[in-house]
Amino acid sequence: MKITNLTVRNSQFTLIVFVCLIALGVTSFRSIPRMEDPAMRVPSFSVVAIYPGANATDIEQLVARPLEDALKELDDIDKLRATVKDGFAYLTLDFTWGTDPEEKYDEVLRQVNVERPKLPSGVVEVDVRKWQTTNVAMMQVALVSPDASYARLQDLADALRKRFERVDGVRQARRHAFPEKQVRVSLDIDRLTQLRIPLGQIVNALQGANVSIAGGSVEAGDRRFNIKTSGNYADLDEVRMTPIAGDAGAVVYLKDVADVRWTTEDLETFGRYNGERAVFVTVRPRAQQNLSVLSQALRTEVEAFRSSLAGDVRLEIGWDQSQNVERRLGRLQEDFLFAFALVLLTVLPLGLRASVLVMLSIPLSLAMGVAALYFTGFSLNQLSIVGFVIALGLLVDDSIVVVENIARFRRMGTPPIEAAVRATEQIAVAVAGTTATLLFAFLPLLMLPGGPGQYIRSLPVAVVYTVLASMVVALTIIPLLASLTLRGNEKPEGNLLLRLLHRGIESGYRPVLHWCMQHRGITLGAAALLIVGSLALVPRIGFSLFPKAGLPQFLVQIEMEEGASVAATDAVARRVEALLAQRPEVANYFTTVGDSNPQIYYNEVPQAAKASVAELFVSLKVANSESNPRFFDELRSEVAKLPGAQIVVKELENGPPIEAPIAVRVFAENIDQIAELAANVERVLRGIPGTHSITNPVRIRRTDLRLVIDKPKAALLGVPEIEIDRAVRLAFGGLDVSRFREADGDEYDIQLALPRGERATLENWGRIQVQSRSGAYLPLAQLARLQFESAPPVIQRFNRERSATVTALVADGFNVDQLTRRTGRELERLSWPTGTRWEFGGEVESRSESFGGLGSAVVIAAFGILAILVLEFRSFRGTAIVASVIPLGVIGGLLALWLTGYSLSFTAAIGFVALIGIETKNSILLVDFTNQLRAQGVGLKEAIERAGEIRFLPVVLTTLTALGALAPLALQRSGLYSPLAIVIMGGLISSLLLSRLVTPVLYSLMPPPNGESHRTAEKA
Repeated sequence: MKITNLTVRNSQFTLIVFVCLIALGVTSFRSIPRMEDPAMRVPSFSVVAIYPGANATDIEQLVARPLEDALKELDDIDKLRATVKDGFAYLTLDFTWGTDPEEKYDEVLRQVNVERPKLPSGVVEVDVRKWQTTNVAMMQVALVSPDASYARLQDLADALRKRFERVDGVRQARRHAFPEKQVRVSLDIDRLTQLRIPLGQIVNALQGANVSIAGGSVEAGDRRFNIKTSGNYADLDEVRMTPIAGDAGAVVYLKDVADVRWTTEDLETFGRYNGERAVFVTVRPRAQQNLSVLSQALRTEVEAFRSSLAGDVRLEIGWDQSQNVERRLGRLQEDFLFAFALVLLTVLPLGLRASVLVMLSIPLSLAMGVAALYFTGFSLNQLSIVGFVIALGLLVDDSIVVVENIARFRRMGTPPIEAAVRATEQIAVAVAGTTATLLFAFLPLLMLPGGPGQYIRSLPVAVVYTVLASMVVALTIIPLLASLTLRGNEKPEGNLLLRLLHRGIESGYRPVLHWCMQHRGITLGAAALLIVGSLALVPRIGFSLFPKAGLPQFLVQIEMEEGASVAATDAVARRVEALLAQRPEVANYFTTVGDSNPQIYYNEVPQAAKASVAELFVSLKVANSESNPRFFDELRSEVAKLPGAQIVVKELENGPPIEAPIAVRVFAENIDQIAELAANVERVLRGIPGTHSITNPVRIRRTDLRLVIDKPKAALLGVPEIEIDRAVRLAFGGLDVSRFREADGDEYDIQLALPRGERATLENWGRIQVQSRSGAYLPLAQLARLQFESAPPVIQRFNRERSATVTALVADGFNVDQLTRRTGRELERLSWPTGTRWEFGGEVESRSESFGGLGSAVVIAAFGILAILVLEFRSFRGTAIVASVIPLGVIGGLLALWLTGYSLSFTAAIGFVALIGIETKNSILLVDFTNQLRAQGVGLKEAIERAGEIRFLPVVLTTLTALGALAPLALQRSGLYSPLAIVIMGGLISSLLLSRLVTPVLYSLMPPPNGESHRTAEKA
């Protein structure tokens, strides 16, 4: 190759180029974003419609269905789901993966804006939201105080939020888990009755006095003046002095009929940190940030703010994602160094100088690979590092072949430069061919569709970049360095390690190969039995999608029966806190009552806020894959004893979001029938060992209070219905009539209400009065009453059909696929009325999408490699002999999964795809060398046995380097990448042992014609 001749004969230029590439790699390594998981562009959106006072059935008919009808007109829709509850509808729209999220967002927004004017006038908000994995928080802190008021804590949280948002790299900081400040105007209803002032008059007075209207400008002589109008309220005294009525004798001010003060909203949402009252602040980073660097900047702000706090408030950092990133990436970097040492040991038989040259290819290739990763917009995350570790065992292969061939030429007496050029050019085509087969095993993974493909993409990208870089290194800088360092006086038989390996091959491999050549039928029959036997293990191994994340954080999700009060929810949350406080494994926990914790993991979407939910975000002291499962089992058994609530201990999981590992959707038009079918499914799931935390959203109907108005009587007395509704709202929820703006620009609600405590109770019912036509006030109880009403807790819709989804989590030690199949068999036995049906969601649905794309990737990889082999050997027989190694590797991969207890997960399947290229690369060496010997006149049988012995050593060395690189990943026991490493290791071992016997036997049965390989002919 001309490039080799150019680089070797222009050494100064070559060295400068590679020093530049190394510097670029180091700079890229320091600048590349460091993240725990890769960022994903998800074409999913949510539409939230708020309709206060409306029940779920009305919202479904008047809001959800019209929005569905408008959205269904869009192209590329994959799923359209709707969840309808009293007061709001929540629609989720998933487009086909691969579509442009920004373009689809514009389309969704356009359709919603067209439909918005047609919705009922009572719909106060319709919001379209993007779903982004980068929207997760990377730090969560708590302002803790048992005594400070919520108003003061909110002010502190707001000040801290502003400091955080000034830090470069922060997208948004948010405060949560507290009742918002507001200006409460508590009306004296008796005084209003006495003065006969209608409620609407007070509302109009407050709204009219708190409006800022530009007064324009005037000119006086040569000067121009702006006219400032009365404007907004400046302080509470101005609010109190708002005139609300008057005549010739006196003016009635707001302070005469109401108490005006700063307070907070009803205590419907609040938080605790480690059981103490607290307000939380979370930080969301911008995309492609180095979380470690950003964390240091945020911690600096925390320390500065902490020093300014009074003694009754303290600031705690409860969670910092950068610590997870550093822990996980640090562990992988340790594994990388360990793998580097193992690879060094495996190449020592080449000799000290040759080993050093081979090892130099590792940092050079990795530097170029990291630079390429950085400039193409990828981050350094757990999957890209796994890709580099996998590449570590592969990238030295080309350098080993090149260095070994140059050393052979030097021993033959060829001058250094000529030896480097001629030896490299002799095998350059072979190096390019074997690299191409390897790349074709990983390139299809780059085209893998769907969320799993996007999630895993940085892994094959890292491998492809690094292996390509290793080929460039092997054909350029390695020949140059070899010409400068390799001597020609080494012993032909090599060093002690090499001699020992040769003796082992002669004493162990030679007689076995000779026996197999004498018993070809038995050899092939035994191989076929092993293949069939390994495939029989697949049902026992089972399938799965993505494993648990193995992080030292988890969620405890509490959902009370529909209609439960915040106080009842808080009581259960406190009992869970007590359980956590007794566990030495727990480091800290955030408790949010009446809402969910903000999103802290890319595929964990928070629940909607309501009085009957609470969530605890818990951090453990260590992430221990051995002790943590036992801890979770014990905690689940303890929380299961707490009555009156559905409590789910949820571990964080890798991969795209799914409802649950096992999810069953039931479809019917009648709501009562859906509830009955869902109850049957729930009963089935509870009867299957290995399932837990079964959730049925329609298990219990909720009970509400409905206002029943005596309309004839109200009409007779001249009381409009809207005044009755407004009076009820005033008594129990308050009327937000305007906004109060402070000097710093922060705005808060001004709320009209009757006096009440932290939460509204029925005590105010008897105090509600409405004004009649005559101006007199009447007790509302004379015109209306409250009655209990049963209603569905939620209405779910899937692809515009009524449905309900019953979900279950799977206990450790149980296989999701096996439990799912058993669930399916049990459901088939049930009686399903006409017009109803069921289907699986969860992992089954996601797996069909993920593995469906993986099947296409396997086909592309297989035929791509076959095409390269046909070009290389110029016949189908030679290609078939090389390709015969593929099922031999499958034997070891499946057996390794079965022995280690892992299932056939998505990453394990990727391991099999990668294995195709890796093991084919080794088989090429054997077939190609056999062709060379036959072209030199050696007999068929002798050529096969000699090639098997001679090529066994380089195959052993390259296999050992790959095993050494992958061993740390396998030993880490990570559910995400350990199965991938185990599949490749098992496949390489079985391929090494079996293909060295089966491939020669096949070659003897269907020998390619002499000279079929153009490379063989050239060498002959």
